[in-house]
Amino acid sequence: MGSAAEVSLEVRPPLQRRSREAWNRVLDAGVALLEDGGSEAFTIAAVCERAQVAPRALYARVDTKEALFLAVYEHGIARLLADQEAFADAGRWAGLAPADLVRAAVAQVTGIFLRHERFLRAVVLVSAAHPEVRRRGSGYGRLLGDQFASVVLRVSDAVRHDDPEAAVRSCFGTVFATSVIRVAYGPGFATPAPVGDDAFVADLGETAVRYLLAGPGD
Repeated sequence: MGSAAEVSLEVRPPLQRRSREAWNRVLDAGVALLEDGGSEAFTIAAVCERAQVAPRALYARVDTKEALFLAVYEHGIARLLADQEAFADAGRWAGLAPADLVRAAVAQVTGIFLRHERFLRAVVLVSAAHPEVRRRGSGYGRLLGDQFASVVLRVSDAVRHDDPEAAVRSCFGTVFATSVIRVAYGPGFATPAPVGDDAFVADLGETAVRYLLAGPGD
């Protein structure tokens, strides 16, 4: 038997169709509340009202608000993971010149952040004080990094560094961190002249191309 903390995070999956539909409404409502108002808007009462379910229906699935929050977190992350499947689509990357492939891979990463900006803003900000969200987020970040690397290393011969994989992963770290800062704090953070999303993606793509394909000293 698990510890009390482990039991409190348990989610009891619904079995009947109506129960599954109600639970999906709960998860969708939770994501929407995070998107609209951040973690401060996420309360049991608000979730129940938005999902149009009674509290007893919610507590049939989880025992605590913490368990509900993590279930909602995973539900929101699942939408990002669906976007990340593009990295496994070999046809999407076939035949691209090295620079175009790097730009496209960077655009895919930044696009995921920008398409899910409101949800990610909420979970990034809460992760500073929530070790479990931070732990899970780090794992999903590593997965995205692996997917990015698997695509960009298709043109490893064009990467002008002694260790192409290390260079690609360093490049991903920069793209990832820059995207996290943008969605968490907005385009005006630490810059006197904010740029729009299209320019942000293009500039980051060019930075990646110069770093990976120009090589040190060029």
